[in-house]
Amino acid sequence: MINEEFNDSIKYINKFINYEPDIGLILGSGLGVMAEDIKNSIIVEYEKIPHFPVSGVEGHAGRLIFGELDGKNVVAMQGRSHYYEGYSMQELVYPVRIMKLLGISKLLITNAAGGINHSFKAGQFMIISDHINLMGENPLRGDNIVELGPRFPDMTEAYNKKLIAIAEKAALQEGIKCNKGVYAALSGPSYETPAEIRFLERIGADTVGMSTVPEVIVARHMGVEVLGISCITNLAAGILSKPLNHEEVIKISKKVKPQFKRLIHGILKLL
Repeated sequence: MINEEFNDSIKYINKFINYEPDIGLILGSGLGVMAEDIKNSIIVEYEKIPHFPVSGVEGHAGRLIFGELDGKNVVAMQGRSHYYEGYSMQELVYPVRIMKLLGISKLLITNAAGGINHSFKAGQFMIISDHINLMGENPLRGDNIVELGPRFPDMTEAYNKKLIAIAEKAALQEGIKCNKGVYAALSGPSYETPAEIRFLERIGADTVGMSTVPEVIVARHMGVEVLGISCITNLAAGILSKPLNHEEVIKISKKVKPQFKRLIHGILKLL
């Protein structure tokens, strides 16, 4: 049976909207600017939605925005919560559950990530082809809600191949440099050590971050098609000699704002 908490959240949100969104967007650190382009927008603050997690991290506004983007009905998460903030896995993926129950069939997830692949440069983008979960936890641990998905969901194609092809085509049309590779997720909040980065490189990771993977697992559990895009905001520890800081992440995210918007618009137009 669907959890009463889900029903509370849906009931509150439905006070503001009268349609089902087709596409969900999760806008990561410094990437919430995409929400500016949503037409006929309806804004619902996270803190007012029953049971909804609220992020306190800089660069995460903390609100759901409903409206139209490139002819599609969308719901955008302008900011997300993180495992390192103290939330349980089940709490931090709660918004994805809600977006699916509201009607989405596709989810576009963005994040800020550290580049491990030596051919990557800060300010570039990477389409996620696969991920490695090193967070030490899985959001599906515990009782399974059979109405939402199977006990043992398949993750062979966590990131939808058709959506990846669309993203590659959009990047080409827009003239935007877009890499493709594997995203590794760690719990954070500390950045990785150079030794950890060498380990991640050896096991096949191209970028590293502190989000995305839990949301993807839950989205796939519920049958939602996923596209993931990382904004490479810095090169990981040990690849460059300078120390890492969150201010640099926000700075690079703001710098690539025009390209990021063009890429997302290009993808949505092709859907």
